[in-house]
Amino acid sequence: MKRLIVTADDFGLSREVNEAVEQAHREGILTAASLMVSAPAAADAVARARRLPSLRVGLHLVMVEAWPTLPPAELPDLVDADGLIRRDMGRLGLDLAVKPSARRQLSAEITAQFEAYRATGLPLDHVNAHKHFHVHPLIAGRVLAIGRGYGMRAIRVPREPRAVLRAAEPGATPKPALDIAPWAGLLAVRARQAGLLIPDRTLGLAWSGAMTPQRVAGLLRHLPDGLTELYTHPATRGGFPGEAPGYAYAAERDALISPEAIDAIRQVGADRGGFSDFL
Repeated sequence: MKRLIVTADDFGLSREVNEAVEQAHREGILTAASLMVSAPAAADAVARARRLPSLRVGLHLVMVEAWPTLPPAELPDLVDADGLIRRDMGRLGLDLAVKPSARRQLSAEITAQFEAYRATGLPLDHVNAHKHFHVHPLIAGRVLAIGRGYGMRAIRVPREPRAVLRAAEPGATPKPALDIAPWAGLLAVRARQAGLLIPDRTLGLAWSGAMTPQRVAGLLRHLPDGLTELYTHPATRGGFPGEAPGYAYAAERDALISPEAIDAIRQVGADRGGFSDFL
């Protein structure tokens, strides 16, 4: 009854991330990774994934705060002066709502990222997005429509039950993700209508960047029935371009290889895999 997907986001962001993904899969509980196809270490990530056929890899769409796949000149509404996709998610979301040109550029960039992923030759296990921007209704519509043509069969829906967090860390008062909760609910409905597999819950939102060994082991010991995705941001160390300030990257890597986490999964009897293993 308990099915578990343990995912690493930002695969390809740096060699430090890629090394941690490989280690956590070989030695720990990591079952899946989400690839940023145009990040600086994407080629290294793809090479590692080819050496790890049991690692399920999906597409980590980038529509905010990172490197686009298309030339920046083709995305004037989406990129900043440095050629990176803009950081101002609120204003960018508004521009997508009011500017047809921004929506056309968004569709082109999403298509380019799916094309780049297909060019790797890796099976497409799942799709999600950097900073969960795929919950934006306009972005969600395009991801669902475009992804269909590239064999997308599963998508992350970022909904996290507070009760599991409080059980994992007694006394914790995690703040609910109210800013994305309504849109995540809408995405769940649309994804099911599209015939996609979605997790019953996604763990890692409230403690993003702080999924310590104690927290991960606690979450696993209180794993509910159904399909759970637990996502993390492991790296061997911080200090690389594109890192998120304040993230405890090495601690998240340690959480994935800790004996406590391995033992917790064994105790609850969870079946592990990628999304494609539970279709």
